[in-house]
Amino acid sequence: MPSESHPSIAGLRRRLARITGETQPRATSAGRLASGHAGFDAALHGGLATGRVHEFFAADALDATSAAAFAALLALRLPGPAPLVWLRTADAGRRGGHIYAPGIAELGGDPDRLLLIEAPDPQLLLACANDAVRCAGSAAVIVESWGKFPLLDLTAGRRLALGARDAGTTLLLLRLNAAPSPSVAETRWSVAAAPSRALEANAPGAPVFDLELLRWRGGAAGGRWQMEWQHDGQVFGDPALSGAVLPVAARRAMASLGAAAA
Repeated sequence: MPSESHPSIAGLRRRLARITGETQPRATSAGRLASGHAGFDAALHGGLATGRVHEFFAADALDATSAAAFAALLALRLPGPAPLVWLRTADAGRRGGHIYAPGIAELGGDPDRLLLIEAPDPQLLLACANDAVRCAGSAAVIVESWGKFPLLDLTAGRRLALGARDAGTTLLLLRLNAAPSPSVAETRWSVAAAPSRALEANAPGAPVFDLELLRWRGGAAGGRWQMEWQHDGQVFGDPALSGAVLPVAARRAMASLGAAAA
């Protein structure tokens, strides 16, 4: 998993072109990034639209880890050897922890496809993001920030969205410990950690994610799913039903019953 700091954007373009053999921007993509979860993908007409901007919000440090893991695993489902460019501020790295390549491999992802770039401040992060989405050869770009990001206003968001659309690059914005604000993102999500099914000897099970669709420019919001990462198939699916894992609707019903009994 290559890592760079204070990157040269020209060098980044050359590196992506060398990895993929591409020197010209791709045509605008009209495809879908499918999760493998039948209900989730069907509700979104096949998955997240590629060549678009998608926002993932997390409320605290635990959920931030889940949001980052979900975005990475989803992006790494894109076929082929093209790299996933991950941009983050140094502050996000300190608060969210370092990305652990063996852990990605253990989940079935290829850490060699990750090109990690750490920027010292939000201003350089945004500059890198604008250039990265326009670079030919990347499978997707993840931009991770922590807390408020005032530089990412509607004007900056439109610039990113146009760059992603024109290059066919899927841009995933990780907005950690931040509150949603007006944006031009195609979809906006809240991501939280959900209980996983314990394995033998009480070993932790596969990660489970609780996703809520907060906004969708192409349809109705409000959908909610629990999705478990299935290592063998490299897909997201329904979590195994057990005492530790229940569908969102069932957990809400149990909570209501508890409140009524009290």
